[in-house]
Amino acid sequence: MRLVVGLGNPGREYVRTRHNIGWEVVDALAARLGWISKPSEFDRVARSNFDGLTMSGTVSQHSTGGTEKLLLLKPTTYMNVSGRSVQPAMAFYQIVPQDVMVVVDELALPCGKLRIRKGGSSGGHNGLKDIERALGTSEYPRLRVGIDPPPDRVPGRDYVLGKFTEEQRKLIDPAVERATSALVTWIDRGINAAMNQFNVAENNV
Repeated sequence: MRLVVGLGNPGREYVRTRHNIGWEVVDALAARLGWISKPSEFDRVARSNFDGLTMSGTVSQHSTGGTEKLLLLKPTTYMNVSGRSVQPAMAFYQIVPQDVMVVVDELALPCGKLRIRKGGSSGGHNGLKDIERALGTSEYPRLRVGIDPPPDRVPGRDYVLGKFTEEQRKLIDPAVERATSALVTWIDRGINAAMNQFNVAENNV
């Protein structure tokens, strides 16, 4: 079984903000898989479990001809305590860290760029920090979506809680679609295939 976690904050004021790009990707993935007809339906259709919103089903694995069970999770704990949602979900379904992919915003990447890693540093991201604390390891995959560094004299916290500019949104919308493709590849063919395809492609953009 695989688990895709999209990090974000609950509340209408955080919808489509930079910090909630993980939620947008999970919404889009559910729509791509045909579990909902459009991304905006996720919150209405999802179940409330593990201090989050969840949706589950099976996904075809073209590489093996079989299927893989998949759980989508949007923690509703607020970003800095995301581990309170992720760890119980993993424990309940007995999911190992290598079968979890956390989708998260990244200040250090240009807007719309993607980067997939098998594990490593939180990079100062409070959501990743808390997941690492809850799991006792930093060795779980993550898909970072670039949101640009904050402008001069704009505090990082204010920047990530703000909405994308029109120019940024033109880059983010296609990036969300690429992110769903990366997740489908990860589910189908694994982390190395996803890294090889999407990290290389991103470097050539």
